[in-house]
Amino acid sequence: MADLREEETVSAEASGFSDLSDSEFLEFLDLEDAQESNALVNMPGPSSESLGKDDKPISLQNWKRGLDILSPMERFQLKYLYVTDLASQNWCELQTAYGKELPGFLAPDKAAVLDTGASIHLARELELHDLVTVPVTTKEDAWAIKFLNILSMIATLQSEGHIREFPVFGEVEGVLLVGVIDELHYTAKGELEITELKTRRHPMLPLEAQKKKDCFQVSLYKYIFDAMVQGKVTPASLIHHTKLCPEKPLGPSVLRHAQQGGFSVKSLGDLMELVFLSLTLSDLPVIDILKIEYIHQETATVLGTEIVAFEEKEVRGKVQHYMAYWMGHREPQGVDVEEAWKCRTCTYADICEWRKGSGVLSSTVAPQAKKAK
Repeated sequence: MADLREEETVSAEASGFSDLSDSEFLEFLDLEDAQESNALVNMPGPSSESLGKDDKPISLQNWKRGLDILSPMERFQLKYLYVTDLASQNWCELQTAYGKELPGFLAPDKAAVLDTGASIHLARELELHDLVTVPVTTKEDAWAIKFLNILSMIATLQSEGHIREFPVFGEVEGVLLVGVIDELHYTAKGELEITELKTRRHPMLPLEAQKKKDCFQVSLYKYIFDAMVQGKVTPASLIHHTKLCPEKPLGPSVLRHAQQGGFSVKSLGDLMELVFLSLTLSDLPVIDILKIEYIHQETATVLGTEIVAFEEKEVRGKVQHYMAYWMGHREPQGVDVEEAWKCRTCTYADICEWRKGSGVLSSTVAPQAKKAK
């Protein structure tokens, strides 16, 4: 499988599939961990006088000003969302919003947990295949590498029955959603099973609130993957959202890698045609079984597994609700009072208007929700 090394001309967003495939940092927000980590609760977070671009203090009121003008998708100049963006809304939507508005406040301990989880994911991926670095200079090159990986993995899944880190993408409620499936494999009965790996800092299973978020994430992966193999995802939709130029010639490094894989292509459009044909003509089934596997980070011991019942109507309802925020049709919402314990270790607790207002956004900072068209 190819990895990509992006040159200066390619933004970090260009590759399109760098979805955070795990969310171990939410373990810090589990009630047990909050009780064990009192020091973390008192860690300083962003204050109500955060610094602006000119390094001058800005009030939360000024930071929120103008939210009625642009939707979050427009304000953050997002071409697409990650599956984990919606999954994090399932935990606390306002925390997700603060994370976009005030990036860079991730506590060092939480960053370390993410690094450990990423290392475990990489180790598992290397069990099945090697990684080859391919330099890229354009966003078309970056997406081409991902498409080449998809072509390779489709063939491997059908011949060997087991792959890891499979990219998925599709339009959901008018927004392009992308992600990375941890593992796909066929069972002894020939059923296609998705396994989502979640690592745990402590040797204990998560609370139900965390499991709920994880179940929604893996359900979204099935929802998108099924649409891909059923021909419901189109090249036109992908091009529309990403603003890719399918006619643009691919770079020499990407072309060499494609030729080594047996693909004679010249442009991204050539690859896209192959990918969409392969997705629909390779007899790939929809996902039958959804499973979450929880593993202790330090010992790699399996703590338990969770079989997820896929409820399409429920998934669609949640997606519609969460997308309404990104499209600017409503303001972000915090947690219910019953789940206020999540705030104990939230980085943004000190400035959270929902928390200060006991479940409502202050009228001085709340964006004026756009009316749905």
